[in-house]
Amino acid sequence: MKNILLFILFIPIFASAQTSTCYGTTSNGYLKNGIQLPERGKNYEAYSYIARMAGRTYVHSSVKTIIVNAYANLEVEQPMKLYKYAETGFKNGGQFKPHKTHRNGLSVDFMTPVMLATGKSVHLPTNPLNKFGYNIEFDKNSKYDEFTIDYEAMAAHLMALHKEAKKSGFDLWRVIFDPKLQNLLFNTKYGDYLKQHIQFSKKPSWVRHDEHYHVDFDIPCQ
Repeated sequence: MKNILLFILFIPIFASAQTSTCYGTTSNGYLKNGIQLPERGKNYEAYSYIARMAGRTYVHSSVKTIIVNAYANLEVEQPMKLYKYAETGFKNGGQFKPHKTHRNGLSVDFMTPVMLATGKSVHLPTNPLNKFGYNIEFDKNSKYDEFTIDYEAMAAHLMALHKEAKKSGFDLWRVIFDPKLQNLLFNTKYGDYLKQHIQFSKKPSWVRHDEHYHVDFDIPCQ
């Protein structure tokens, strides 16, 4: 009985340690109790084992829940598609070079889903030689080597993220993706949903954002 009571007493402490608190903004803030994203799941993986070990894949606990649940939903919605997440932030947030944001656990980069000429979904290659994917450039036909951007998979992912965010009582603040490619995203079967529910940045960013898309989550911070 004594051991059971001790276990019950420690439950709130453990739960508290797993709940994050964000402070400030994505460009000027920090994070308490950041949670690292899983290395991989059935339909997704991290962009780099090295970067993950360097502590570059931590997020707010609610962001982790949204992301993991969205991937689980995509196993049903898009069962043949593969996804890869990229840079997020440090466990305690703060400056995250070379990014201007990613400071309070609410910013996440996702590598653009791609497919081969056969239509097979594959992971965009990410390694030190191409700056873990960030040095990749797609041409005007959305192609890079043998890879083509899979707008259907990407649109489904953004919809899944939005739905999971709303289910958790939150939202997506904005999505940054190359404005010149956004119409191709809106031309998918998920396009109307994206235009109605998600705010896309219409101005070109300081980097192109074609090989990845940046998502800022709308979660209250201190």
